[in-house]
Amino acid sequence: MRKNSTEIVKQYSVVNGINMYYEIHGQGKPLVLIHGGGSTIETSFGRIIPLLSPSWQLICVELQAHGRTGDRNTPISFKQDADDVAQLIRNLGYEKVDVFGFSNGANTALQMAIRHAELCGKIIAGSPLLKKDGTFPQFWEFMKNGTFEQMPQAYKDAFLAVNPDVEKLQNMYQKCADRMINFEEFSDEEIKAIQVPVLLINGENDVATTAHVSAMSKLITDCQLEIVPGGHGAYLGEITTLSPDTLTQTFPIPPFIENFLRE
Repeated sequence: MRKNSTEIVKQYSVVNGINMYYEIHGQGKPLVLIHGGGSTIETSFGRIIPLLSPSWQLICVELQAHGRTGDRNTPISFKQDADDVAQLIRNLGYEKVDVFGFSNGANTALQMAIRHAELCGKIIAGSPLLKKDGTFPQFWEFMKNGTFEQMPQAYKDAFLAVNPDVEKLQNMYQKCADRMINFEEFSDEEIKAIQVPVLLINGENDVATTAHVSAMSKLITDCQLEIVPGGHGAYLGEITTLSPDTLTQTFPIPPFIENFLRE
């Protein structure tokens, strides 16, 4: 296991046949950060890493086909992403970690709890969507008919800043689109099988409805639920939510993490 240090580590590890990129920031108890679909470490967590790193050792990952991480000749899936993150944790020598995933990363974090519970302390799932009826039909219609041109420019710019290969960017987009078009729901049985403590966070105007996230929270044995103001990722400064006043904005997520993880 890496010793605590103020040094920022930027490295790769061979994980289930691909080179997985990761960064380690800060000192303290390990907390894995798992970004959203189409994203990088920076686009999902760039605004809150400086707020969390004084208290936790952050293991920030980039998933299959995203950013600096390699790809394999398979579709991407929440289950495979969970297996990849679990193997990275083992490679780095951690026995148990807390996990914070956002959006698609939240689904991956919950798959960690299902498939690799022995590695998980507590799970924070921000803006998860676990069933197709958990959002509005227009969302799935948009996913079905979406194009590369409609991908947020901030995501394109962030990918190319760390991996200047347009073909790999287009490949990542298509794999993310295919995962949502062929969305694999979580069964009630899977969700009920989660035995580690979970904190679910959702925005009032998020992709998933408050009713959906509330219903999912009732299926998990040990679960807390926080509904916060704003839309998808606004509570952590996700890059597509940024506005001119962001530099002076206070993101509400660190106190929730602090209270939940230190209980």
